[in-house]
Amino acid sequence: MEVKKTFNLKPSQLAPSFDTDEIDQLMSMDIDTNVNFIGQQRAQQALEFGLDMEMTGYNLFVMGEPATGRHTLIDNHLQQVAKLKPTPHEWCYVNNFDDNRAPVYIRLAHGESKKLVEQVEQFIDELLDTFPAAFDIPSYQRQKRDIEREFNNKYENALERVEAKALEHDVVLYEEKGSISFAPVVNGKPINDSEFAQLSEEQRQTFYELIADLEVYLNESLLELPQWKREASEKQRKLSKETIESALRPMLKDLEHRYASELGIVKFFREMRETLIELILELLADEPDDEKKEEIDVSKVFEDQLIPNILHVHGNNEGAPIVYEPNPTFQNIFGRIEYSSVQGSVYTGYRMIRAGALHRANGGYLLVEADKLMQQPAVWESLKLALKSHQVKMESLSGEANIVNASSLNPQPIPLDIKVILMGSRELYYLMQEYDNEFNELFRVLADFEHYIPVNHKALYGFVHKVKQYAEAHQLNIAASALQELLIFSFRQASHQHKLSARFADVLELISESQFYAKKAGAETIERSHVLQSLKGKQYRTGQISESFLEDIQEGQILIDTSGYKVGKLNGLTVLEIGDTVFGTPARISATVYAGSNGIVDIEREVELGKAIHSKGVMLLNGYLGNKYAQDFSLCFSANIALEQSYGHIDGDSASLGEVCALISAITHIPLNQSIAITGSINQHGQVQSIGGVNEKIEGFYKLCQARGLTGEQGVIIPKTNCINLVLNHEVIAAVAEGKFHIYAVEQVDDAVSILTGKPAGELSSRGRYPRDTVNCIASERLRHIADLVNGEDGE
Repeated sequence: MEVKKTFNLKPSQLAPSFDTDEIDQLMSMDIDTNVNFIGQQRAQQALEFGLDMEMTGYNLFVMGEPATGRHTLIDNHLQQVAKLKPTPHEWCYVNNFDDNRAPVYIRLAHGESKKLVEQVEQFIDELLDTFPAAFDIPSYQRQKRDIEREFNNKYENALERVEAKALEHDVVLYEEKGSISFAPVVNGKPINDSEFAQLSEEQRQTFYELIADLEVYLNESLLELPQWKREASEKQRKLSKETIESALRPMLKDLEHRYASELGIVKFFREMRETLIELILELLADEPDDEKKEEIDVSKVFEDQLIPNILHVHGNNEGAPIVYEPNPTFQNIFGRIEYSSVQGSVYTGYRMIRAGALHRANGGYLLVEADKLMQQPAVWESLKLALKSHQVKMESLSGEANIVNASSLNPQPIPLDIKVILMGSRELYYLMQEYDNEFNELFRVLADFEHYIPVNHKALYGFVHKVKQYAEAHQLNIAASALQELLIFSFRQASHQHKLSARFADVLELISESQFYAKKAGAETIERSHVLQSLKGKQYRTGQISESFLEDIQEGQILIDTSGYKVGKLNGLTVLEIGDTVFGTPARISATVYAGSNGIVDIEREVELGKAIHSKGVMLLNGYLGNKYAQDFSLCFSANIALEQSYGHIDGDSASLGEVCALISAITHIPLNQSIAITGSINQHGQVQSIGGVNEKIEGFYKLCQARGLTGEQGVIIPKTNCINLVLNHEVIAAVAEGKFHIYAVEQVDDAVSILTGKPAGELSSRGRYPRDTVNCIASERLRHIADLVNGEDGE
């Protein structure tokens, strides 16, 4: 018992301690709305540097796990920085009248794009009011009649010459419905077909020849008729164009004067002149085709050709835009070109170009989840190209635009001025650094969010005020005792007595669940009991697997002893993590030793259930035993070690302390206390090293002992270096305070051996021997005896 007292931990050492008066004082303060995050000074400085650095390539990679406050911290800094920057320009795509498949952009000042669209719409309305009314002016009608008269005179003069020649040969010329024919004249009177048939053969033949000659003469006379028509049409078209130009000139001049300082807009208005004339000639001429006009929506045709396509309009808030893209597909990042079906053909135009996140964030900041970005084909390579070239090129993914009868667009790339902030995991950051040579050139700033926050007054101040902010936003009341329990929960999440977990979102989740139990109890304030009830409720909801393990042990399906002494057997502790459920459970470690030269055989490794780190821990046992006991003889023995009733893969070296104790017990035949479980790793010199999941392991063994009945002898041996990680639940701490359960912290293998055997381990004297009847002395003698047996057999 005296040996155990040396290593026994006090209840005050099993959980973090903090000044409750300080918490009460912080709770009594007014809410500080300026608190936006807790800790993370390193990441904060990196963000300040990266966001203020204007040079190329200083984009940011924010490294950290979700729920660590990274998004809140980034958004807070971006809001402060963005409001100091000017609101960026707005971008429009307009028709390229030289090549409709290559739209061009226009850059406009903030708020001017909508005004431009309104001006163009008003211009279209004026066009529809002006035409075809502009063709009704007297000068146009007079010139039009002159053109028609000139054509008619030429035509009629040609017919008069033909008619005169026909009358000379007793033939008359008829013109009816645009067709010309000849008829013979007999006795001064034209004859019809029946009368012509009564003529003699000679007369008929004579008239046939005359009419044939006249038709040849007619054709020769009207040989220039197509040219006359063409000349008339050209004169008519020229007249219409001059009329249209004279009507358009003041309208376009007014628009050009209004935007005289914007060269891109002035160029757009000047280049649209020819297209406007052609459209008006086709759709708004003085004599349009009525059927065609009914089929075509004239107003829509002009809109599709003239109205600018605004990619994005910035809000009224001043400053640079901040855009978070939750689904970074290619189209969501770079924009898309839509298509519509027209009479069986797929059609698109510049007004069907849609902006992506890069367009919306141009001149500001774009936040993207790196993990999601990497899952999308072609997005990462295209994003790098955009950042290097400083322009957004809109294009279709391979195969996307391969549509039968589809027209495609190649819009002019838009200049890009943006800072991209990628948020991703630590593993992804180092992976991208290793495999992408361009990554470091484009993302020079790393903002590393820590998993844990050191506890100090500033951290506590931030924690309390963040809780109060959340409570006020959701109309909740939280007692000081409940907040202290929330602090303990955060300590437990971090598994550290001097650090809080950076996953503050888990704390907020616990507050919401505690409010459920408070409301159910009819309480207006969340008390400590409600927080404990919430934790217990979640543990029950997710605890089916852990309870199944406990039931199997209780029923004897899994062999675990919690009382008595056994040789070569003891209770190790394991941690199982399944989804968001983490729990500890005991596992029996057994060892056997016999004469032979096989050394220590790790059964788990032999059957390929033990992974590398576990196998390393077992292999270290040879080094420890040889260094400890075999300085003057050859270490030669055979031993088997196994975690019994383990049917899955095992990893980690936290069982190595238990394995060496079981091995020493098997060597010495000294039984071990089965009421004490053990966890810890060792090195070759027998020093006990830290392990993970210490709280879950202790609580897992405590539950088993509690179910079987606490005897006051049960407990757990842990590495002393893990004392700082102890954040045990109130039930275990209370049992330790009452002396019903014990936790021992050890630094050396000898310390654990002394506790488990109840015998002194024994220290090596200056003569190189261990005191008689100590564990180490018995182990040394036993190993020497086995070596002599093996060597003797070899000699024979």
